Amino acid sequence: MKKAMLHTKVSVKLRKSELRDEWYLYLEAYPVFKPGHDKPCREREYLNRIITTPMWDKIRPARIDKDGVQTYKPKRDMNGIIICRSKTDRETCIFADNVRNLRQHEYDSAELYTDTDQEMVEKKAKGQVNFIDYFAKVTETRHKKSSKSIIVNWNRVQELMKIYTEGKPLPFSKIDLRLIDSFKTFLLTVPQGGGKSGIISQNTASTYFSIFKAAVHQAFIDGYLDVDLAAKVKGVPEEESRREYLTIDELNLLAATPCNYPMLKKAAFFSALTGLRHCDIRKMTWQELSKEGDHYRINFTQKKTGGVEYMPISEQAYLICGEPQEPDRLVFEGLQDPSYINRPVKVWVEAAGIKKHITFHMAKHKLIHK
Repeated sequence: MKKAMLHTKVSVKLRKSELRDEWYLYLEAYPVFKPGHDKPCREREYLNRIITTPMWDKIRPARIDKDGVQTYKPKRDMNGIIICRSKTDRETCIFADNVRNLRQHEYDSAELYTDTDQEMVEKKAKGQVNFIDYFAKVTETRHKKSSKSIIVNWNRVQELMKIYTEGKPLPFSKIDLRLIDSFKTFLLTVPQGGGKSGIISQNTASTYFSIFKAAVHQAFIDGYLDVDLAAKVKGVPEEESRREYLTIDELNLLAATPCNYPMLKKAAFFSALTGLRHCDIRKMTWQELSKEGDHYRINFTQKKTGGVEYMPISEQAYLICGEPQEPDRLVFEGLQDPSYINRPVKVWVEAAGIKKHITFHMAKHKLIHK
């Protein structure tokens, strides 16, 4: 059953200029029903048009102006168009009536819909939205302050979706459990990027699919999907990876080997001695390092947890940092971004004659395996 609504009427009205003998043309629609309003509203739309020669209907009084002068409503022809003496003004009023007619048609059409009809129209429109474009917007809004490595992963998943669809759009109406499962299978056969041979590891595929599922879940929250499909699909299981560690002898060998980036070398050994992550080391300032007698400690806020930490460190770790500088300066100024740092680490490790695959992230585990 159609919803009963009062008929909205759109009219062309005039408003007198306070400074000159001219009148502004505008449209007024009433009654208009808006969400959150209990009573009908008036909608006004100014047309950026002015007339100076309207003719007044002396038998249709309007209001009395601020000077106490009686005003009258404008004369209109049989089609309701305001009558003017000037040809230019008459053409302006015809233009205004054409816009009025267009707005009237919009209101008349809107009144044909029930709330359910409107929801179906909106649902159909959302179904045509390209999920890949939506994914890009989620990446931008959700990860404005995320690390570069996280953003790189999200961008990579977007690239892989374009490969999967062969460059074609992926409308939300096409997203179902079968497609999601198909994309998961696709990720397990994706070749490595950056000119590397072979396919990506299962753990990388797991990361990429988790990102994809996160975007699908967000689409459900935003109303693009009726069902939380991400909750119905299992992720790609991770394989237990074998970590490489350095022995004390290898650490000493590495310490004796020159590094093209001295700050990286200092940060790596500081990480090995303290167990701190790259993200915490990179943002550490001199005011967070303190010496009290023969004791040394770090007072800092963990980037990952947001908690305040008071961690004692060895004198050796403190001395690695070098001569104290201004409180707000970074201790390890110029330390590379996490997405790049493993490249110079690899060169340095190979120069030391160490055959193991070591990354900066492993530094905090090194001294555990003496």
